[in-house]
Amino acid sequence: MKKQIISVSLVAAMMLGTVACSSDKEKESSETTLAPDKIETTTQATADASASDATETEKKLGYEFGLNTTFHSDEPVKYSMFFSDASWYAKVDTWETEGVFKKIKDLTNVELELISYDSNDYMSNVTLDINAGESAYIIPKIYDDSAFVDGGAIVPASDYVQYMPNYVDFYNTYDMAADVRTITRSNGKYYRLPGMLENTLLNYTFIIRKDIFDAAGVDVEGMEATWTWEDLLEALKTVKAYMVAQGMCSESDYIWSDLWCGNESGQGNGGNLLKVMGITYDVNAGWGIGDGMRYDQAKDEWYFSCTTEEYKDFLTMAAKFVNEGILDPATFTQDDTTATNQFYNGKTVIMSVNQSQYASWVQNTTDILGEGNFELYATIPPRSQKFNYSTSGNVRLECGVMLSQRALDELGEEDFIKMCRFVDWLFYSSEAYELIKWGVEGETFTKNADGSKSLLPGFCCGGLGISGAETDTDIRLKWGYACGNYFYGHTVAEMSDNFIPEVKHFVESNNANREVPALAPAIAPTEDQNEEMTLIVTPLIDEVNTWTLSFVTGQRDVATEWDAYVEAVNSKRVDELVELYNKIYKG
Repeated sequence: MKKQIISVSLVAAMMLGTVACSSDKEKESSETTLAPDKIETTTQATADASASDATETEKKLGYEFGLNTTFHSDEPVKYSMFFSDASWYAKVDTWETEGVFKKIKDLTNVELELISYDSNDYMSNVTLDINAGESAYIIPKIYDDSAFVDGGAIVPASDYVQYMPNYVDFYNTYDMAADVRTITRSNGKYYRLPGMLENTLLNYTFIIRKDIFDAAGVDVEGMEATWTWEDLLEALKTVKAYMVAQGMCSESDYIWSDLWCGNESGQGNGGNLLKVMGITYDVNAGWGIGDGMRYDQAKDEWYFSCTTEEYKDFLTMAAKFVNEGILDPATFTQDDTTATNQFYNGKTVIMSVNQSQYASWVQNTTDILGEGNFELYATIPPRSQKFNYSTSGNVRLECGVMLSQRALDELGEEDFIKMCRFVDWLFYSSEAYELIKWGVEGETFTKNADGSKSLLPGFCCGGLGISGAETDTDIRLKWGYACGNYFYGHTVAEMSDNFIPEVKHFVESNNANREVPALAPAIAPTEDQNEEMTLIVTPLIDEVNTWTLSFVTGQRDVATEWDAYVEAVNSKRVDELVELYNKIYKG
């Protein structure tokens, strides 16, 4: 029987615990309990009021809210909110004067006062503002709340979810309790309202030049269901041999130069490519390096994954792509534009892609090579020989929203709860999700009989992966729809209603042909334990990343220097980290 290993990718997902189950009357209770299978909603009416009395009380609050109800304030309200402004679709005035924020205001009577920071330094500026006591009320696009939990500047979100009917409905309907435990702290509370997904869907994968693969005699469509990284390597060697024979490249050229791995977005750990590859070997790597810790179900204990035989296998395989002249080692230092341009102009034949970028990659290639001069295909990532794991992940949570203590202090409890009701509508209602993603029905999109949606003629949207003619209006660039700041998760139907056939194919193929690893159990370090782990993890992971990139790029040899690597890594207090993890886990 195959040993089952349960994995977690990010440091944030490691700081786990149990969720507080606050009573309606005593949110401040210090008693820690497991997350309930179901959360009960409550009103601001007295606990013993009848249903009709509660309804009448809420009518007097001055706003409307509820499941399947548009939040609307009788009086105009303004809430400040941080905004991560991406340079490739920068916010413009029309977003607020006629676009998404104007529509939100028209529906809810809530004006969002945006505090914008460039996405490259969004978190550093948000952190500075929070630490200075100048936080916005609403803090979206948060992946890890670790830096904010102990300072008292962030309200425990779990104390207020009972007032959020859309959140509670999704939590209860899709059994999110186990997932939500993965973001809780040792005090039994969680501080980030997470984006919740009905199920994970493959996002990051690979796009290939199918016309060249076909000409070389490589049938990717026939291989992808079961192919391994070894299969991909052999396929690329065959393709390169064909290209050399045809004079399309030289023997010294690389035919794979990837993005999201280098100086611009790779974070010094190999970025997306090593994360994707590492998942298939059941190890932490790249964007998913975290603190390197994983859980072994058979032994019921945590271990450090970056010195295992699986990690050695992962390194050996990754290095082969470079050593055999396929993957450009500059992948791990270059900017993303360098990688994409080489694919668009035909110098390379494979590159990473995600759901939203697929149409852009096609359009950009068309702009350079011309319509009809190429064929692209998005495949699913290979598996390792040992594991058939999906790279879509096993935690059904995305980045989320924090609520500032400043908001509670300045608004007071009653109006803070009102803001929570608005946040509940904005981030968790289907109505707001549709508006923020697609715009207004009849103005920018239409609903199809099969439940999907289509943009109306004259519109396109890079954020939805829907390309168009050069003269079409991009609804994200012009009006801010499909902006990643404020639509996360939701149901599979909602998440997939924009999928073009090519994206739908690789998502469904992944679901059909790969396994989702089980969810790891929760651990919850105290503040002191968390500090101790941080002191160990920072230099430890720096050491791992340095050696890893040296191995992958061919500067070091896995076969001859593996023992030296293990010794160097172990000297960074690995045993102490593992012991501390299991001490916390065992209680």
